[in-house]
Amino acid sequence: MGAVSERRALIVEDDADIRALLHELLGQSGFAVTDADSGAAAISALAGADPDLVTLDLNLPDLDGIEVCRRLRQATDAYIIMITARPDEIDRLVGLETGADDYLTKPFSPRELKARVAAMMRRPRRRDEPAAVHPPEAEHEQYHHGELEVDVEARIALLGENELDLTRTEFDLLVTLLRGPRRVWERDTLLRTVWGTDWGGDGHLVEVHMGNLRRKLGDPPRDGRYIRTVRGVGYRLGPG
Repeated sequence: MGAVSERRALIVEDDADIRALLHELLGQSGFAVTDADSGAAAISALAGADPDLVTLDLNLPDLDGIEVCRRLRQATDAYIIMITARPDEIDRLVGLETGADDYLTKPFSPRELKARVAAMMRRPRRRDEPAAVHPPEAEHEQYHHGELEVDVEARIALLGENELDLTRTEFDLLVTLLRGPRRVWERDTLLRTVWGTDWGGDGHLVEVHMGNLRRKLGDPPRDGRYIRTVRGVGYRLGPG
């Protein structure tokens, strides 16, 4: 008998052929898969599916995919990959700002989808994940920087007395900066460090998620207390 899958995926896609393809690909990657052919069906299925991963079509028959993403993000910490046939830049950026972790454009490569999913699943998803996902020396890893306090094991970031509502990606970016306070982090290095060693994404992912993180920290777009831009290179930790 084979091992029971511990990973769950929710596919939100109205095109039956693409839905079947995604079902097959994610099933091959070890996911127990739930399908939804509309935004309303996805929201209804969410509680029962309890997904680790959501693939979300932007062009749904009832609700706009970006609105569905907002609603899903309020209720789940699953990784969300937007899949869109609308490749213009504004859709990509707005989609990521609603809490999506990545996007793919149709037609997409099955190999690329599987590689990106594999990279995501190597990262901690929930605050209650076992400490084994961290190196033993990092079990009680904590940082204090200005008014910012970060508990890596609990995946909690406090600014003053207020807990920041960070996505997994925003939290991982912040911890990466804190771990190398004097280092200038190039975008490609952040992609490899935060998204995965074999990540094939582009620098826009870093820019958008970093912009979201800055807003939540109360920083201006370029040179703030917590995140500084190094022109033409990348980012470093601010003075706090």
